[in-house]
Amino acid sequence: MFSLFKSKQQKFFSQEEQTKILNAIREAEQQTNGEVRLFIESKCRFVDPLDRAAEIFFQLKMNETVNRNAVLVYIATVHHQFAVFADEGIYNKAGQQFWNDAVKGMVSEFKKDHIAEGIAEVILKTGQLLKTHFPYDASTDKNELPDDIVFGR
Repeated sequence: MFSLFKSKQQKFFSQEEQTKILNAIREAEQQTNGEVRLFIESKCRFVDPLDRAAEIFFQLKMNETVNRNAVLVYIATVHHQFAVFADEGIYNKAGQQFWNDAVKGMVSEFKKDHIAEGIAEVILKTGQLLKTHFPYDASTDKNELPDDIVFGR
């Protein structure tokens, strides 16, 4: 599994863009017990990026959150593919239309070459959704997954 992830970050984002995305992850998670992660790699090994996102989701053990409410935003930079993969706890509560709209929002920003903004926007919208269904409770909440950006090959 360790060979899946590079130990050194790629320079896909400027420091400002990376900070924007990390802040979006932290802001999204401050109001919910849900988890949001971002995985970036250059090429998607699968025809369907959602299949690749699912593979990564399970490799990162995102399905092991207590409430099954983790969400992975997946980006393949060279292939210009992306997907949002949600665990069953939040996917079922949101319905397919929310996820379709989330991807459409990313497409809109990506077409304007606002990659970091599109990612931050989908993360924040996901955070609002998670807040609605899985609100933060200071007495029980624990950050179950790291808030970093994961860079693959």
